[in-house]
Amino acid sequence: MADQDSREGKRYQTPQIIKYVNDTHAGHDSALAQAFAVPEGIPAIQVGPSEGKLLYLLMKLVGAKQVVEVGTLVGYSAIHMARALPKDGHLHSVEFDPKHAEVARKNIERAGLADRITVHVGAGVDVLPTLDGKGPFDAVFIDADKINYDKYGAWATEHLRKGGLVLGDNAYLFGELVDDSDRGRAMRAFHEHVAKTCDSVCIPTPDGLVVGIKR
Repeated sequence: MADQDSREGKRYQTPQIIKYVNDTHAGHDSALAQAFAVPEGIPAIQVGPSEGKLLYLLMKLVGAKQVVEVGTLVGYSAIHMARALPKDGHLHSVEFDPKHAEVARKNIERAGLADRITVHVGAGVDVLPTLDGKGPFDAVFIDADKINYDKYGAWATEHLRKGGLVLGDNAYLFGELVDDSDRGRAMRAFHEHVAKTCDSVCIPTPDGLVVGIKR
């Protein structure tokens, strides 16, 4: 019965229903609309409106003040999370591509959050160690190169406070999670590490979102 319900449930996620719930619960103001409109030449791979609003709510729920994001793209998720922080809070976002980082900085400035978000340019595996002394952090959101998710997850749980959040997007790996590939192995290692170190769940967003609370 559960499997049947799950299969039937997929029919209900029509584009019209998704648009309705996004518009009702996660509507965009001008700043978010700007950040969601990805310029030509940049992949449209940021989280969706409801996932962005979920990030905002999760930051509120844990009282986040110091946050790290791995994978800025154009700043859409960073804006959502930073809006949940107190005035003295800060979000460090890491972006590999300088072009993407520049677009993100402009979007963040338009959103009035330039004093609350720092965009660091470079590979996540190189930039994260430079943030070690700024922790412990209240939340780490990972949405970057999948081959290094295991490394990002290990860094996150090491530098989170007890009760802090680790979040990993694309947790289903576009349907490749159980494949015998380097990306599949890295993502599975991320899942398993979070499960060992946190109270965790994988939420069935379009491509899965791991949510863990550090024990």
